[in-house]
Amino acid sequence: MKREDASDLAGSTAVGALVAFVLLALTVSGRAGDPLFGDADLFHWSVTHRPSVAVAMARAVTYTGTGFIPYTLVLLAGLLVGRSARQRLFSVAAGLLCLAAGQAVRYGVMSLIARPRPATAGWSTHASGWSFPSGHTTTSAITAGLLVLAVLARAPRGRGPLVVAIGCWGVLVGLTRVYLGVHWFSDVLGGWLFALCWLSLSTYVVTRLAPPVLHEIAASRHRPGPTTEERRHDSPTRTEDPLDPAPPPSRTGRRRGLPRRRDRAGTGDVAASSAPDRRRRPS
Repeated sequence: MKREDASDLAGSTAVGALVAFVLLALTVSGRAGDPLFGDADLFHWSVTHRPSVAVAMARAVTYTGTGFIPYTLVLLAGLLVGRSARQRLFSVAAGLLCLAAGQAVRYGVMSLIARPRPATAGWSTHASGWSFPSGHTTTSAITAGLLVLAVLARAPRGRGPLVVAIGCWGVLVGLTRVYLGVHWFSDVLGGWLFALCWLSLSTYVVTRLAPPVLHEIAASRHRPGPTTEERRHDSPTRTEDPLDPAPPPSRTGRRRGLPRRRDRAGTGDVAASSAPDRRRRPS
C-alpha cells in the first residue's frame, strides 16, 4: 500500500472510530452511568458461570493487559520493525510514546465521564478507578495494534496466523474484564473504539509528519534483492597463489588458464604444458 493510501485509510478510520466513541460516551453520560442494553445480562451471566479453573485463566489473561507486559511487547515490536540501529530507535520511541500518550488521554476521558463500576459483590479480581472506558482493554488493544503493524511491516511468511493470535489476545483481555465482573461490556466496547481511534490517528500523523527514517523502513520491505548478474560482478575474483595446487586438468587434458598452441602437424590444438621441453638437443 502506498504512503498516501495508508494515510487516507488511517485518517478515515480515526474519524469513524472517534464518532462512534463520542456517541457511546454521550449515551453513557446521559444515563448517569447506568448499564446500557445488554450490560446487566452479561454481568449476571458471568457471575453465575465462574468455575475456579476459568477464573484462574481469566485472571492470568487480564494481568497481561497492564503493567510492564504491554510496554515490553511494544519494545519488541519496535525492534522487529527496524533494520538499522537508527530505524529501531525511532520505532521503539514512537511505539512507547503512542502507548503512553494513549493511556494518559484515556485516563482524562475516564475522569471526565466518571462512570461507576459494577457492584463489588460480583468482582473476582482487584480493580480501581472509574469504569468507562476500560483501561486494560484500551492498553491491550493499542499494544496488539502496534504488534500487528510491526508484523505487517516486516511481512514474514505465515503472518496470517500470527496476526490472528495477536488480535485474539487483545480481544480476550477486554472480555475477561466483563467475565471477572469489574467492567460493563459497554466499558470494554468503549476501550476498543478508543484504541482504534488512537492507533489510526497515530498512524495518520506518523505517515504525514514522520522523518525520512520511516520511508527507509517502508522502502526496505519492497527493495528487490541483487540479480544474478550483479552478484557475479560483486563476487571477488580468484587470485593466483603460488602455494595453491594447480587446478585439475579437464577431460580433454587441457589445463585451465593455459593458452592453446598448434601441434607440428597442424592437425589440431594441444594444451601448452608448463613442464620443461624434453626434446634432445644436438650436441
